[in-house]
Amino acid sequence: MSDQQRAACVIGYPAKHSRSPKLHGYWIKHYNIDGDYRAEEISPDDIADFIGSLASKGYVGANITMPHKDIAFELSEPDQRATAVGAANTLWLDAGKLRSTNTDVEGFIGALDASSPGWDARTNAAIVLGAGGAGRAVVYGLIERGIGKIHVVNRTLEKAQAMRDRFGNSVQPATWDELPELLKGAKLLANATSLGMHGHEPLNVDVSALADDAVVSDIVYVPLTTPLLAAARARGLDTSNGLDMLLHQAVRGFELWFGTRPKVTKELYDLLAADIEAS
Repeated sequence: MSDQQRAACVIGYPAKHSRSPKLHGYWIKHYNIDGDYRAEEISPDDIADFIGSLASKGYVGANITMPHKDIAFELSEPDQRATAVGAANTLWLDAGKLRSTNTDVEGFIGALDASSPGWDARTNAAIVLGAGGAGRAVVYGLIERGIGKIHVVNRTLEKAQAMRDRFGNSVQPATWDELPELLKGAKLLANATSLGMHGHEPLNVDVSALADDAVVSDIVYVPLTTPLLAAARARGLDTSNGLDMLLHQAVRGFELWFGTRPKVTKELYDLLAADIEAS
C-alpha cells in the first residue's frame, strides 16, 4: 500500500464468502480512487485485538459482519443509529477515535426509496417479520421515516415485546398466528428473518390480502427472488430484495473511508447479481 492509498476491509468469521470486496472494488475502480478493500477472516478470540489495531494494519475503517457486530459496537464510539439498534456494522477512524454506525438502517430505507418512491407517504402502518438484529435496524429505519405503527411479528413474542421496550409504543408486538389478520390491507411488509434463504426453512406468507399499492421487502439475497418476492411481483407489487439493501447500506461506509459518495447503479446490481447466481 502506498503512503497515499487508503484501505478498508470487511471483518467476519467466516468472511471469504463476502461480496463486499467486489462491491467496493467496483466503486474504487469506477471513481479512480487510490484505495483497496479486502476481506479479513478473524476468529472471535482475535477480534478485539484486530479491531484495536486497525490503524497499525493500514486500515481507515471496516465493515463488520457476523458474529462481530456486538463487539464492534462495544469497542467503538457508536452514533445514534448504532446505539438505537445495539449493533455496529461500519467502523471508521476519525482523528484517532474509532467511531461506528449501523448502515443497515439506511440500506433498508434506501432500497425502499429506490424501488418504490413515495412509499412512506402512503404507508401509515408496516409489518416487520423478525425481531433479531436485522429486525431492529428495519424497525428503527421505519421510525426515523415517521411510520407511526409497526407490527413486529416474531415466533417468540417476548422478543417482539423487547422491541417495543427498546423503541416505544410505535412497535406493536404480534405472533405468527396474528399475521393473516394484520396482512389485510397492509401497505408495507418486510421480511427481516432468514426464512426463505437458501438452506433455511421456507417463508409461507399469503400476500393476496395486502393492499394493491403495497410494497414488499425481503432482506434475503440468496436467492435473489425469494418465493415471497415472486408472489408479490405476480401481484404487480413493488419489491425490494436483500441485494438492493446490501448495495445501499454500503454507500455511507465507502464515503467515510474514501471521501466519495458512490451511486448504486443497475450495472453494479447486475455485477453482484451475476456473482450470487453463479455461486
